[in-house]
Amino acid sequence: MQLYNKMSAKERAQLIDEAGKDRLTISFYKYHNILNPKLFRDNLFIHWDNLDVLGRTYIANEGINAQISVPADNFQDFKAHLDEISFLNGVRLNIAIEHANKSFLKLKVKVRHKIVADGLDDDTFDVTDKGIHLKASEFNKMIDDEKTVLVDMRNHYESEIGHFKNAITPNVDTFRESLDIIEEDLKNHKEDKNLVMYCTGGIRCEKASAYFKHKGFKNVFQLEGGIINYTRDVKAEGLENKFMGKNFVFDHRKSERISEDVIANCHQCGIPCDTHIDCKNEACHLLFIQCPECKKKMNGCCSDPCKEIAGLPIEQQRALRKGKPKRQRKFTKGRSSVLKYKK
Repeated sequence: MQLYNKMSAKERAQLIDEAGKDRLTISFYKYHNILNPKLFRDNLFIHWDNLDVLGRTYIANEGINAQISVPADNFQDFKAHLDEISFLNGVRLNIAIEHANKSFLKLKVKVRHKIVADGLDDDTFDVTDKGIHLKASEFNKMIDDEKTVLVDMRNHYESEIGHFKNAITPNVDTFRESLDIIEEDLKNHKEDKNLVMYCTGGIRCEKASAYFKHKGFKNVFQLEGGIINYTRDVKAEGLENKFMGKNFVFDHRKSERISEDVIANCHQCGIPCDTHIDCKNEACHLLFIQCPECKKKMNGCCSDPCKEIAGLPIEQQRALRKGKPKRQRKFTKGRSSVLKYKK
């Protein structure tokens, strides 16, 4: 019985092209006590593989976090399968704003210690004692209140290309870093301010809201379904869109445009731009913002040395990488000193 992906991304992309059918990019999460994550993971993989589901899913004792792609024709069967699982019955599915058949090219279902790497000791607080969820209309009204502090719970490279008006956007590389910064900055307003948080789909805010309640904040709220769900609701209900720019997403698309505002700049020349790419040099893979002109000039690379390496034959590139530790520059997310106009 197949319990792991055995097909390459290239092979899968070809099959998607040959099928000629639309796919839906979906994300969802649920905090729940899963007693046997490994058994749950294997059952999930078998069902999803049969439905041609692709994407990345994490299973842990604390719940599930999924970013996946489902054939539109199989969506109802996929939803029916989720509804058969007691704690996932009726779970909110955040369907992507922008269509992309190749947002994911492999099915990966992994057992992890946590569904989000938050660096927290969950034994010190009740993760289910979460803040109040706000629908889009409620969120718009509350963030206009002078007693509200709006905080972006995402990392710097995410908020750089898009965020809500007047939001605090911590200049951090990890979710854990932002928690201490926010607590320190708002330590004198734990009772007289509304702490309203948002993230991509809601999962980080859910944990953060429980954490801040544990830390003594009295009025804690989060945007229900995150930016993805908010965008759908403001369109459906004719509400004012208070989000500026793009929403960073963790698949091959890298972002979805929410408004026409371009609030970031090319990291190489400084002109307005909000398109993330990975450096074409496989030994680098730095994530950064690059405009079309710089992409053409630099061949999709972050620096001249990387451009030189990426221009070599593939076998020669592999020979240069052989025996060397992988450089995790992808996770510096735009912090590299080679980028002249990084924030």
